Amino acid sequence: MLTRFAIAAATLIAATAPAFAHLDPAAHGSLLAGVSHPLFGWDHVLVMVAVGLWAAMIGGRALWVVAAAFVAMMGIGYAMAVAGFPLPFVEPVILASVVAVGLMVAAAVRLPVPAAAMVVGAFALFHGSAHGGELGSAGALSFGLGFVLATAGLHAVGIGLGTGLSRIASPLLVRGLGATSAVAGLYLMAG
Repeated sequence: MLTRFAIAAATLIAATAPAFAHLDPAAHGSLLAGVSHPLFGWDHVLVMVAVGLWAAMIGGRALWVVAAAFVAMMGIGYAMAVAGFPLPFVEPVILASVVAVGLMVAAAVRLPVPAAAMVVGAFALFHGSAHGGELGSAGALSFGLGFVLATAGLHAVGIGLGTGLSRIASPLLVRGLGATSAVAGLYLMAG
């Protein structure tokens, strides 16, 4: 089962083309452009779901603290970029976050909740900076609200997968998803 899933996931990732554009705020509105932004980038989707998987793996307060830390620090990174203070090396750090959080899940690393929140929060600053750097003609507040909602939704998917698969299948399946995310991050780095 795990091997079939890993092959299917790898095939899907290898067959996807990069997103050529996000939704145009003029045509779809700033909120929908913001919602679509993290959904059209594999790097964002992979790490945000992996954050949810990791939070589920740690359990307890991590279910909401780790995800909330990511969202809050992403908002700070976004505000910094919009205010004219973008972070350097945004894309390499984002790709490193995909690999690092995927490896945390794959290795079943159980940090204390504050430490896990700091790890994902540090990466989230760079994700927020990327969103702020790609604001374009969108309204800052509605665009920001849109990607915050999409991010929270992706975290919820990861938490749901992590808790559900651990109950009905094996925790090894969740770890396999983490490994798949890390490998996909390496693939994105190479591309």
